Amino acid sequence: MAVEQPYRGGRGAMARTSRIQGLRDLSVEARRKTVAESAGIDPALIAAFDPGQGLGAGLADHMIENVAGILGIPLGVATNFVINGGDVLVPMATEEASVVAAASNAAKIARIHGGFHTSSTAPIMQAQVQIVGVADPEAGRVRLLEAREELIALANAQDPKLVEFGGGVRDLAVRLVGSRAGTYVVAHLQVDVRDAMGANAVNTMAEAIAMRAAEIAGGRSLLRILTNKADLRLSRARAVFDAEALGGPAVVDDIIHAAALAEADPYRAATHNKGIMNGISAVVLATGNDTRAVEAGAHSHAVSPAGQYTSLSRFEKDADGNVVGIMELPMPVGLVGGATKVHPVAQASVALLGVSTAAELAEIITAVGLAQNFAAVRALATEGIQRGHMSLHARNIASTVGASADEVPAVVARIIADKKVRADHAEKVLAELRAHS
Repeated sequence: MAVEQPYRGGRGAMARTSRIQGLRDLSVEARRKTVAESAGIDPALIAAFDPGQGLGAGLADHMIENVAGILGIPLGVATNFVINGGDVLVPMATEEASVVAAASNAAKIARIHGGFHTSSTAPIMQAQVQIVGVADPEAGRVRLLEAREELIALANAQDPKLVEFGGGVRDLAVRLVGSRAGTYVVAHLQVDVRDAMGANAVNTMAEAIAMRAAEIAGGRSLLRILTNKADLRLSRARAVFDAEALGGPAVVDDIIHAAALAEADPYRAATHNKGIMNGISAVVLATGNDTRAVEAGAHSHAVSPAGQYTSLSRFEKDADGNVVGIMELPMPVGLVGGATKVHPVAQASVALLGVSTAAELAEIITAVGLAQNFAAVRALATEGIQRGHMSLHARNIASTVGASADEVPAVVARIIADKKVRADHAEKVLAELRAHS
């Protein structure tokens, strides 16, 4: 399997830094200007981050059916990331408080030992052709393998442009799948989709070969569609988190214990992996990629060969007593086609990242997932998840009950001190503040 060159961190010789002091203290407009300057790009490239210049109703009407409005999602920028030696500012679209701050903080700790190191396999996606009613399925499987060259040529003829760019079908695999309704012969087209997510390309190829494959196997073709279990399109991330910066050996040991529970217990693994997806889905969404496809691939990959749902990440202690985080998972994202090329905010996000290939984007996303996961495990192993989360949640509640920008800090401080981060208590506190003002 060919291996892509790892992401090297943006635009080569152009000055870039992901260390921005005091970004949270700036206005939204000033943050955009500062982020563009730190990324070494023209602010006009991320002008679409301004809601007034982002996705409009007219463009939205061409993206899906029956458009009646547009749902806004906050888009933040995670700082401090170093990936393969290059600084990266990461756009993250999410409604959940503390996600961007947590990723940024984990990336800051990872910087001490060089940040994140990433790599990936070639961008291979697979399409399945289900063939039913084969009288001799074992022989049918072999007949399809004998016709491998014919079927690959037929599939590649559907997308000559992809082949021209170095992509196309790399192999044909055939499986027998037993079910309650019988044994199916299932052909897999393994396609290098280059810088696309690849769903449309592989689906078209599957449709094209289905009738001929069924004829060769001696049955009838039924399903002809990609699989989102993209286990031939993997991205990896690794980072070292400094023991001293974490608080010492006892904290390191507790982080390892917390991670080990996620490996062993599917109940814990479900929440552990959700934390990973907090980071991954935020970047996937910001860049206009398919969050559902990435999530499906990730969670299917979390099932071990023995059939147990387990953690997508692993944390170990190195010889120096630091925490080493490792993650490998499918990352079927693209830069061509779909919303990535249509949505102005997605285009701005790609410009901010400075990536030129789908592999680069996939590796950044994987690094963010690892950072997000480490931040959550560290919080759970030390102060608990609620402390940081609730401080941001309290701001949302204060705004919800009608506190002005000047009133929010006082309401937040009070409801946190009272340990009653609830809307009814925030209303009471706000009324008291106004009565004494």
